Amino acid sequence: MQKIVTTVFLTLLLLCQPVYGLELQDAKAQGLVGETTTGYLAPVGTPDQTVSDLITSINSKRKQHYQEIAKKNNTSLQTVEQLAGQTAIGKTPAGQFIDDGTGWKKK
Repeated sequence: MQKIVTTVFLTLLLLCQPVYGLELQDAKAQGLVGETTTGYLAPVGTPDQTVSDLITSINSKRKQHYQEIAKKNNTSLQTVEQLAGQTAIGKTPAGQFIDDGTGWKKK
């Protein structure tokens, strides 16, 4: 289980690359996107096209990596997504948005 969590965390770090002129960390710091328990990003409010494109791109890459992790560890995609969500929420700095299943809130 620890190996899966470590792999998920490293995957999340790799996916923090610049996309469409807006970097993930900037979007998080600005309160435009947040982490969810599903392991994917979601818009905190009504996103513009740049934010929507960022979310789509990052989530697509995350899903691809989650599928690889699931296959490598002979576990379900849902299990990896849930672990990734827990890991991402746990690593989210104070002041950024998370949705732990009860709606958006600043950590």
